[in-house]
Amino acid sequence: MNWHAVRAIYQFEMARTRRTLLQSIVSPVLSTSLYFVVFGAAIGSRIPEIDGVNYGAFIVPGLIMLSLLTQSISNASFGIYFPKFTGTIYELLSAPVSHLEILLGYVGAAASKSILLGLVILATAALFVPLRIEHPVWMLFYLVLTAVTFSLLGFVIGIWADGFEKLQLIPLLVVTPLTFLGGSFYSIHMLPPVWQTLSLFNPVVYLVSGFRWSFYGAGDVSIGLSLAMTLAFAMAFVAIAAWILRTGYKLKA
Repeated sequence: MNWHAVRAIYQFEMARTRRTLLQSIVSPVLSTSLYFVVFGAAIGSRIPEIDGVNYGAFIVPGLIMLSLLTQSISNASFGIYFPKFTGTIYELLSAPVSHLEILLGYVGAAASKSILLGLVILATAALFVPLRIEHPVWMLFYLVLTAVTFSLLGFVIGIWADGFEKLQLIPLLVVTPLTFLGGSFYSIHMLPPVWQTLSLFNPVVYLVSGFRWSFYGAGDVSIGLSLAMTLAFAMAFVAIAAWILRTGYKLKA
């Protein structure tokens, strides 16, 4: 394993984040703050507590998860697609760097940026609502696992895409709707029985529920089921990434 190559790719991607700090960090934090103003203050004042938790605090895990999912995919997909677009990917492929090392560098950087963003949003949320984290270790575990999992998905999307439009196709048309319908701003127990059952087919429900459990000790589904489903998503994306590594799909010069 050429760790020097992995570190070089990782540092290059993290340096790009520092150069685009306004777009990478400030913009998502401002967008999340607007959610707090609209949902937490305007709408939250009309909604009673949910599971004994103030509504403004209740939506914090869902807002963090919304940003984590979209930013993980965006960071990883753009990170690997842009070298393909500019042609600099051939310099990387001609270097003594394996596909696995490319994957580790780009996915590691994308996950790191998403985790940092999630922690910044968490700190921002504490300015708006009173927060408590009953299981901080599990909270960090879910944060890291989700960031890595969806960074893997973003890497796959970046390899598959042959245009900037395709980079946004899955995040906008699939991930964002599933996140909004996955209990980010409400408990699925508030829905009619039929919609509760249908919601269980939404994979994001298990991510949001497990993450919210780490904060308040309660979720829409059991923590065991949530953890099992989250690990299943991670293994699925690892399997897809492994297939890319074996075949060199769209990475071969």
